Amino acid sequence: MPSAAERTRTLVQSTCSGALLISGLDVLRPDQLVPEARTVGPDGEVLLVFPADSPAVRAATHAVDDELAAVLELTDVAPVSVPNRIRGRAWLSGWLTCLPGVAEPGRMMLRLELGDICVDDLWGVENAEPDAFARAAADPLAEYETELLQHLHSSHDEQMLGLYSLLGEQADGARAAGDRAVPLALDRFGFRVRFTRGRGDGTAADRSFDARFEFPEPVRDIAGLRRAMHTLFEAAAG
Repeated sequence: MPSAAERTRTLVQSTCSGALLISGLDVLRPDQLVPEARTVGPDGEVLLVFPADSPAVRAATHAVDDELAAVLELTDVAPVSVPNRIRGRAWLSGWLTCLPGVAEPGRMMLRLELGDICVDDLWGVENAEPDAFARAAADPLAEYETELLQHLHSSHDEQMLGLYSLLGEQADGARAAGDRAVPLALDRFGFRVRFTRGRGDGTAADRSFDARFEFPEPVRDIAGLRRAMHTLFEAAAG
């Protein structure tokens, strides 16, 4: 399974939503604390781009002794429609400073030097050390995940439902009308699906659960993923 550091790094480098939280800073609109871009620096620091006149830039500029505490909060939402769409959250806490002259005109880059990292996602709640975060790499499938999950959901419904045959006792009976199988998450180690059993009308009669399908070996690229998914669907059909 991916480490907490890898999962957090994947979220930072993804397009999931993120906001900077600075204690005591009042803003007129929450979107004023949403960075226009974010990336990871060479030493594992998180680099955030904001308009030069943003509240976050003003706070960092006037911080005493560069000791402005801040938290980058990330929220990961499934790119397909499923019950309980939030797949995870991460909080990266540290100290915020300005990097003058790095960003394009009218923008300012802020540096978040990390102290604490926590991720709460489909794997559970874990902490990650800043050094491990700095060494980690984002999942190689992350940039393709949204498109792949949406494609599977829209064009391979019958194959997705066929995965019921691999669930064993977890399926709680044979496949029935109203059952649904929606692709929830994808990484180099495997594939996660959210199954819903019941009438499919969102009432208490519905029961949702997740199932994880591990790949025989970690996938490095799209070609490897195609082979792994083909093998998985073949096993379900057989």
